[in-house]
Amino acid sequence: MSHPRSRPFCSSTATGCGASPRPLARPAPPPGHAPRRHFFGRSSDVPSDPARQAAHLRDLNRASQPEKVVQLYESGAVAASEANLSEYLKALVRVDRLNESALLRTLQRGAAAEAGGSAGSAASRGSVSNRAAAIMTGAAESTSFSAGGAVNSASSASSAASAHVLGTASSPIYTQQLEPTFRAQMWRTIRTLGVAFVVLSGIGALADDRGGVTRSIMGGGEKPKPSAETKTKFADVKGVDEAKGELVEIVEYLRSPEKFTRLGGKLPKGLLLVGPPGTGKTMLARAVAGEAGVPFFYTSGSEFEEMFVGVGARRVRDLFKAAKQAAPCIVFIDEIDAVGSARNPKDQQNTRMTLNQLLTELDGFRKNEGVIVLAATNTPETLDKALVRPGRFDRTVAVPNPDVDGRKQILATHANGVKIARGVDWEVIARGTPGFSGADLANLVNVAALKAALDGAKEVGMSQLEHAKDRIMMGAERKSAVVAEENRRLTAYHEGGHALVALFTDGARPIHKATIVPRGQSLGMVMQLPEKDELNLTKKQLLAMLDVTMGGRVAEELIFGAENVTTGASSDLRQATRLAREMVTKYGFSDKCGLASTEYGDYGLSHETRGVIEDEVKEMLHQANKRATKLLKSHEKELHMLAETLLDRETLNGAELRRLCGLKAKAGDAAFHAEAEKNAAERAGREKRTRTKSEADFGSGGGAEAARSAAAAAAAAAAAAKAAAARAKAAA
Repeated sequence: MSHPRSRPFCSSTATGCGASPRPLARPAPPPGHAPRRHFFGRSSDVPSDPARQAAHLRDLNRASQPEKVVQLYESGAVAASEANLSEYLKALVRVDRLNESALLRTLQRGAAAEAGGSAGSAASRGSVSNRAAAIMTGAAESTSFSAGGAVNSASSASSAASAHVLGTASSPIYTQQLEPTFRAQMWRTIRTLGVAFVVLSGIGALADDRGGVTRSIMGGGEKPKPSAETKTKFADVKGVDEAKGELVEIVEYLRSPEKFTRLGGKLPKGLLLVGPPGTGKTMLARAVAGEAGVPFFYTSGSEFEEMFVGVGARRVRDLFKAAKQAAPCIVFIDEIDAVGSARNPKDQQNTRMTLNQLLTELDGFRKNEGVIVLAATNTPETLDKALVRPGRFDRTVAVPNPDVDGRKQILATHANGVKIARGVDWEVIARGTPGFSGADLANLVNVAALKAALDGAKEVGMSQLEHAKDRIMMGAERKSAVVAEENRRLTAYHEGGHALVALFTDGARPIHKATIVPRGQSLGMVMQLPEKDELNLTKKQLLAMLDVTMGGRVAEELIFGAENVTTGASSDLRQATRLAREMVTKYGFSDKCGLASTEYGDYGLSHETRGVIEDEVKEMLHQANKRATKLLKSHEKELHMLAETLLDRETLNGAELRRLCGLKAKAGDAAFHAEAEKNAAERAGREKRTRTKSEADFGSGGGAEAARSAAAAAAAAAAAAKAAAARAKAAA
C-alpha cells in the first residue's frame, strides 16, 4: 500500500510499475578531460561508473579517510559492486566497526531466509533477492521522497543490484575455513598441555599440603597405624635358636630400657634379618612384638614406591612420624631390598628420594629415640652400603634353613591341629628333608593332610607324609602317561642299576626311593637322601656319586647290549661331567692338576692346562664306569630281581630295597615296614569287601557287572602269580 499523499510512478524506461528501479546515469565529462577525484567532496561528487567509484573509495582509504568510505557506501552513494564492497570492508576494519555493520546482519538474515524459504516460489525468491539488494545498497525504506529523485534512485539501485549484488545466484559469496599449519597446531597443543600441567600441579600441591584428596588418589589416604596385637611368641618359633637369642636383647630393652642405659650403653637401632625365603624372618619379627608388648608397625619395601615422584619419601616420613609418636615401638620393613638397593646414577629420581629419606630417618640430624627398626631381606648383597653401616642397621642376624633337629621341631609344631597317626616318626621325615625351610615343611604337612582326606583315611600316616615329600622333591606322578612295555622294562633296569650301585658302594648316600612312575620330565628316578646334614663332602663320597651316576647306563649296556643303549642317560652324563670337572678344578682331587683352583671358563686359561683338565675328567669318568660295571656284573641276579619288582610294584622305598638285597636295616626302616604292612592289610580288606559284594551281586542275578569284577580279579591274580614266578626264577 502506498502513502496516501503519493501515488505510484512508472518510469518510461521500465517494463512495469513492479520492475526494479535503475539509477539515472550521470552526465559524462567533456571529451579530453579526465574525471575529477574529490577527496573531501559531497556524495554528489562521487563518479557514477562503478569502476571509478571503486578507484575513488580506494583513494579515500589511502588518504586515511575510512569514515568517508563507510558513509558513502552505507548511504547508497556508490554501487554495491564487488570492488566497492572490498573497499568498504577495508574501511570497516580500519574503524573497527566490522561486527557492528549492517553487512554482517544482512548476510545473516539472508542465510536464514534462504534456509527457511528454499521451497518457495520463484517470485518469492526474487522478492527476497530484491529486498536483500535493497538492504545491501542501503536504499531508503521511506516513500516520501520526490517522484523524479525516486525514479532515478530506484533505477540506479536496480541496475547495480542486477549486475553486481553479492549473495545472489549470479554473484554468490564463497567462504573457506583455513586450517592451521602443523607448526601452529603443535604450538597450540604444547601450550594447552603446559597450562593444564601447571594448573593441575598447583591444585595438587595445594590439596596435598592440606591433605585429603591427593593422599587418597596416590594411595596414602590412611596414616600409618600399629598392627593389631600379635599372639606369636618366641616359643612358637622353632629351628632358629641363634636368631632368637639375638632378638631377646631387643625385647629386654623395650621392657626395661633403664637396665641398659644406666651404664651409658646404647642398644642397636636396627637389626637386619638375612636368610633364604621361608625361614621365619617375618615370624621372628611378630614374636618380638608379641613378647615386648609394644606397638608394632609393619610395612613392605614395595609399599613406598609409586608412579608419582615424592610419594615414597612422604610415606617414609609419615611412617617414622607415627612411630615417634608411639615410641617405644618396633618398625618392621619386610623385603627392604625393594627400596634399599644400592644407588646408581641411572636410577630414577623417585627411587633415590625414597632411599635418601629412609637413610635420614634411620640416622640423620634428628635422632630417633625408642624406635627399633627391624628389616628382612633375602639378598643382603644388593643393599646400599650407607644403609647397613653402623648407626642404622648395625647388626645382621642370619636366619638359615633349619637343621635336622630344627626340622623335627617345626614339623611337630605344624602338626598341631592335624590328626597324626601314632606310628609317625618325625625324625625320619626330618632326615629325609634336607634343605627344607619352615615354609616347605608347613606345606609338606598340609599336602599330607589333603592326601589322607582324599584317601578316606582317618589319620595322617607315614605313607601320606612320604607322598607329600616325594611330590615336593620329585614332582607329581604322571599316571596318565602311556609308556610302552619295552620302555618300562628298560627304565626298570636303568633305575635298578642306579639303586644297586648306591646300595653296594661305600660312601654312597642311602636310597630314599626308586620308582619307574613318570614324574616331571623323567620316566623314573632314584632318590638319595643323606642321613644327616652334610656340611662337607669327602673324596670317597664324591667318587661314590660318580659311580651311582654311571650305574644306569652300565645296566642298560649289560642287559640290552652296547648297541641298544638309549639317550636316557644324557642327564646322568651331564651331572657326572660337571662333578668330575669340579673335583679337578676346585677341590684339588687330581694328581696332574695338583692343588690349584682354576676356573674352567676363564679366558686366561692356557690350552695346555685346559687339555690336562679334560684328560683328568675323562679318566675319572672312565674309572667310575669301570667300577660300576664290575659291581653290576657281580650282582646281576639282584639287578634282575630289582627290575622285575619295579615292573610289578613301580615304586620301592629304601627299606624295601635293603630288605630285598639282604642288607642291614637302617634307622626308620621299621616305621616304613609297619606302615607298608598296615597299608597292605587295608588294601586286602578293601579287595575282600569288593569281592564279597561282587559275589552277592552275582548270586542275586546281578549278572554282567559281577562277571566283569570276577574277571578283573582273576586277571590281577594271574599277574601276581606271574610276577612271583619271575622273582623265584631270578632268585634261583
